[in-house]
Amino acid sequence: MLLFFILGLLVHFVFFGSIFDIYFTSPLVHGMTPQLTPLPPPAKRLVLFVADGLRADTLYELDENGNTRAPFIRNIIMHEGSWGISHTRVPTESRPGHVALIAGFYEDVSAVAKGWKENPVGFDSLINESRYTWSWGSPDILTMFAKGASGDHVYAYSYDADNEDFGAQDVTKLDTWVFDNMKEFFHAARNNQSLFSKLNEEKIVFFLHLLGIDTNGHAHRPTSREYKDNIKVVDEGMKEIVSMLEDFYGNDGKTAFIFTSDHGMTDWGFHGAGHPSETLTPFVTWGAGIKYPQRVSAQKFDDAFLKEWKLENWKRQDIHQADIAPLMASLIGVPFPLNSVGILPVDYLNNTDLFKAESMFTNAVQILEQFKVKMTQKKEATLPFFFTPFKLLSESKQLNILRKARSYIKQRKYDEAVSLCKELIQLALKGLSYYHTYDRFFLGINVVLGFVGWTSYASLLIIRSHSSFTRGVSKEVKKPSHLLSCSFIAVGVLVAFFLLIQDCPWTYYIYCLLPVPIWFAVLREFQVIQDFVISLLTFPPSQLAGYLFIFTLGIEVLVLSFFYRYMLTAGLIAFACWPFITQLWTRAKSISLSWIFFSLLLAVFPLMPVVGRKPDIFLVIGAGSLVLLLSLCVLTSLIKRKDRFINEELLLHLFQMLSIVLSMYVVYSTHHSLLKKQGLPFLNQIISWIILASSFVLPLLSPTSLFERLFSILLSWMSAYLLLSTGYEALFPLVLSCLMFVWIQMEQETLQQSGVSYRQKSQGYLCCHKSIHEFDHKVTSLQFTCNLDITQFRHLYLDDIRRAFFLVFFLVTAFFGTGNIASVNSFDLASVYCFLTVFSPYMMGTLMMWKILIPFVLVMCAFEAVQLTTQLSSKRMTAPVCIPTKNPFSHGSHHIRHYGFAFFLLGQGLWQLA
Repeated sequence: MLLFFILGLLVHFVFFGSIFDIYFTSPLVHGMTPQLTPLPPPAKRLVLFVADGLRADTLYELDENGNTRAPFIRNIIMHEGSWGISHTRVPTESRPGHVALIAGFYEDVSAVAKGWKENPVGFDSLINESRYTWSWGSPDILTMFAKGASGDHVYAYSYDADNEDFGAQDVTKLDTWVFDNMKEFFHAARNNQSLFSKLNEEKIVFFLHLLGIDTNGHAHRPTSREYKDNIKVVDEGMKEIVSMLEDFYGNDGKTAFIFTSDHGMTDWGFHGAGHPSETLTPFVTWGAGIKYPQRVSAQKFDDAFLKEWKLENWKRQDIHQADIAPLMASLIGVPFPLNSVGILPVDYLNNTDLFKAESMFTNAVQILEQFKVKMTQKKEATLPFFFTPFKLLSESKQLNILRKARSYIKQRKYDEAVSLCKELIQLALKGLSYYHTYDRFFLGINVVLGFVGWTSYASLLIIRSHSSFTRGVSKEVKKPSHLLSCSFIAVGVLVAFFLLIQDCPWTYYIYCLLPVPIWFAVLREFQVIQDFVISLLTFPPSQLAGYLFIFTLGIEVLVLSFFYRYMLTAGLIAFACWPFITQLWTRAKSISLSWIFFSLLLAVFPLMPVVGRKPDIFLVIGAGSLVLLLSLCVLTSLIKRKDRFINEELLLHLFQMLSIVLSMYVVYSTHHSLLKKQGLPFLNQIISWIILASSFVLPLLSPTSLFERLFSILLSWMSAYLLLSTGYEALFPLVLSCLMFVWIQMEQETLQQSGVSYRQKSQGYLCCHKSIHEFDHKVTSLQFTCNLDITQFRHLYLDDIRRAFFLVFFLVTAFFGTGNIASVNSFDLASVYCFLTVFSPYMMGTLMMWKILIPFVLVMCAFEAVQLTTQLSSKRMTAPVCIPTKNPFSHGSHHIRHYGFAFFLLGQGLWQLA
């Protein structure tokens, strides 16, 4: 069984890793030739302002008094330039947004493993193509473009990373630092001839990264006064910078300006997903080569923004974020970034039709070059008779479109040439996507085969060894037939040879060869499969159909709960009805009422808003108070029940209660300190880390009594969870734990009802020394000891499948009960403010991940207790509740958890197939 467990871990690591090879591979290719428009550009220099985290609506809308928050930008829109909305893509994070802006492609998602700070794959960018670039702003953003640039023509000036403090008194200093340092730079340039000559070169870029708005949004929400006032600071700073540059260059009219944002922000102060408030960012451009404002009488847009913003008479031109890179390259006359997939927005250009057509032609050739390289790479790595080319863009069609477009330009049919180039770009982009996902179906099939095979093998192993379905089958593994072994060896050799001649990556060998031994192991159990099918056929057809229907319905509910949280509510309501369809309601009415109450109470959480959207610190304090009240009741009960209460045990309980009190104090005082902009108190920070560290240790010191160990875990981890809470989610682990306590007793009652005797064991794994007729007596009487007599445990029954389903459902509820962990913007940075406020993606991510895992671990602890109370052995203890104080590594066999795993994996496999 230990070997089976290790193999299971390895298989699941492989399946998890396959996600990145199938869905998160880099879209970048290399080997293209730079493409440059053969006409002189309209601008010598470009100034790029990026207001990190700025929403389009907050910038463009008027305040409650009917005044604009950004008078300078508003004046540009009405009198000097063009404007619109830049549509970003998921993930709406700072690095992907800046990569799209400056490099013209949508970031490789695998960059998240490097905290959006490093380049997982090298790429070209506008900054790299420029003659000189000077940039000011955050070290997180500037360094990634400086590192990726060739030569020494990129200069980055950044403040210290510790200044990015969400609890700072005034984070607008992040933006004023940028403006002040740029002014000092130009002032110094007047007395530095070498620098002065560089600044007067052509094809230069000034990049100003403004982080204050994003930081204020995270700390105070985008609807706050701080966020909106920061917009005014940025607007005023931009006005001063523009005035300074025009004065420095003598109003030569050769400077192009662009103002935009990398991403927006939700109302609850986060970003990363695809909500409109995150994907709609402002775009304003003016200066050399840019069209002046165009007054119009009507505009066709699906939204009502124009009327709300009082901008319905000024032409709005929306673009995709990646389109900004080719626009900037066209304005200053540098080659389009080699990896750009942006389409030049020619409607923004104030230039000749010839320039627009030539620029569009260059854009089309640049994207077509990527398509050709991608196709060549895939063609060389695929056997000729297996290769399927992208039929919509054959070589002859490419040449025909390019020839026709060039002919239109020569005939001065510029509009037709632009239209034809756009058509070619669209086809090339579709082809890029086609070749990028070329192996996805092949790999997906192999992974699903492995997944289903492993699920089948796990189920067969359990059926053979731990159930009564196949009593006539020998428990010993029979030697497989020679033909079967040779057949699978031949299949493995053929698969390996097929991958070798196609020069596939080494990971492909794992995904494609893994199903071979797995299915070999499955077919070795043919006799078990046969006997199991015969056993199933003994059931009446109507009963079998009913079981199958319930099984399918359960799987569907689990799958749908990944997309619709309210399905968890529906499942919990169904769980509440469980006592009524059994005899539990008549046998144990008080326990059944508790089960119904807590099931319905827990069902409320998935219907509530995602955590962080409506923070309420008083709910956190209230949850802590309820835990304290419960602790007092339990402590009083234990003192009355026990003949003698050891001082160490009393001291431990009191210390855990003190941790709850300290957590409440830290949450309250930190909240008010941050509201006053006084930062995170150092004492609070120290207390928070001590409580977090102690939450891992204290449960190990508690008595081995099941009830006391479970309650000790609840107290310790609730103290840590309170520190990570911002609202109603603080109540979630408490309600979940109460339901878990009741579940333990319900399962014990169910087992007694089914006729399985509850045996006392003198030296077994589970010892009972008191009456088991009342809930508190039953639970508190269970003890963990280190000796194991495996003969005392029973076989699995049909009802154990229901227990496995309960486990999986409660695990999913623990994950999704208060939010959607699949969505980046479900996480609220305010959750970690008791521990740190200076931006640190890895540390903050780790803390938020632990917050997610706490309910999960509570469920696993409860399930371990269910196994003990229902006389099922356990392979390996999963939490401190199950770790004896004498021996922290107890051994046994974990039958029912494997059943739960098999049940869960089968659901995932069916989901993959769907």
